[in-house]
Amino acid sequence: MTSKLTLSVDPDVVAAAKKYAAENGRSVSDLVETYLAALTSAAAVQAPPPQLARWRGCMSGVDIEDHKAWLARKYGA
Repeated sequence: MTSKLTLSVDPDVVAAAKKYAAENGRSVSDLVETYLAALTSAAAVQAPPPQLARWRGCMSGVDIEDHKAWLARKYGA
């Protein structure tokens, strides 16, 4: 079962969304529903993207102040 939702959106954004939806064989409603589902899913909030997950813990045990000083020396900040 679906529910109706009224949104206020800039006309240029609406036009671009309709064009994108048509080019991809989808409806604007489907795009909004998919986006909101992804935005509010617990998994999306808890799990970092794979690109970030592989870096988890790479700085453990590093003195942050020493690292900042090294970056400042390296980049002349």
